Order: sequence, then structure tokens, then C-alpha cells
Amino acid sequence: MKIWVDADACPKVIKDILFRVADRAKVAVTLVANQWIRLPSSPFISFIQVEAGPDIADDEIVKLCGPRDLVVTADIPLAARIVEKGVAALDPRGRMYDKDNIKQILNMRDFMDSLRGSGIETGGPNGFGQRERQLFANELDRFIARSLKT
Repeated sequence: MKIWVDADACPKVIKDILFRVADRAKVAVTLVANQWIRLPSSPFISFIQVEAGPDIADDEIVKLCGPRDLVVTADIPLAARIVEKGVAALDPRGRMYDKDNIKQILNMRDFMDSLRGSGIETGGPNGFGQRERQLFANELDRFIARSLKT
């Protein structure tokens, strides 16, 4: 099992949780981004820097992830590609994407995008606080516990 992180937009507090989990659970965590990221020294944490450009980091993650892996991303189109491949995806806010919910989430994202494109103000996501960090950490722990049992 490996954890892949769409790291360009991943909140620092989520990266910190992942870094602690990597060492505690001895799980490989690989961050993928188009800009350099400082990492703690750990045999379980690595970084892949890709060229700048649309979907280059996404394409790299899709290419490298496998069935027992987890991808951490807030990018819904990337999550849809991951789920289609049979890989688990987790939003930094603690929502697990799966085959039962990804189409509805993607459709809502596309709908909101079309509203914004027509000039309608839709607002942004709610703030990122302690509740979101806790939801993420709990879902991550559940995923790791299930994965280590198999």
C-alpha cells in the first residue's frame, strides 16, 4: 500500500498528518507536484516533481497508483480517474470518493462550474479548520487499518 498526494494544492496541515502517519504506520507517502516541496527526513516519504502544466501531476499519479493505494486529492476530475482505475481517493476534508458517489460529485462540480462560467456567484468552499482535519485523520486511519488487515 502506498499513499499518493496531489501536493500542489494540498493544505500543509494535511501534509503534516500524512508525514506523521508515514512514520507511525511505516507506509510510503509520495507527494507529486510541479513545484519543489520541503519534506521531513524519513525513509517513508518521497517526492516526485513534474513539469508545470495542466494535469501533468494528475497524469503521473494515475500512471503510478495501484489497486491497494490511496490518493489524497481535492481535484474531483482526478478523483474520478482514480476511482475508475479501482484506486481509493480521499479529499483533504475527509470525504472518501468511491464508485457509488463520484459521478454525483463530478456532476455537481461541473454544474457549479457552468454556473460560475455564466457569471453567477456561487461562493467558495467553507473554511478549513479543526473539524476538517479531524475528519481527514479519522478516514485516513480507517483506510490504513483496513489495508493492513488484508
